Amino acid sequence: MNIKVLYFAQLRERFGLSEEHVQAPASVRTVKDLLEHLSARGGLWADTFDGAQAFRVAMNQEMIALDTPLIDGVELAIFRPVTGG
Repeated sequence: MNIKVLYFAQLRERFGLSEEHVQAPASVRTVKDLLEHLSARGGLWADTFDGAQAFRVAMNQEMIALDTPLIDGVELAIFRPVTGG
């Protein structure tokens, strides 16, 4: 499954990239699975996507839950929740 992943704000700075195309294995079926797949890269990826931090995710520009099934060719935007002061 091919997924275009967009990183915003802190994630873009942390990873040093704003987007990438991820060729996910068949075992990646949900957004949560994809985050676990990215975490398996180790290093910064594991530190970021280890489940201890909160994320918001949009699929094709619509907010979704982490248990949302993925489909081939989607665009996912991943970003940290933002609070105002």
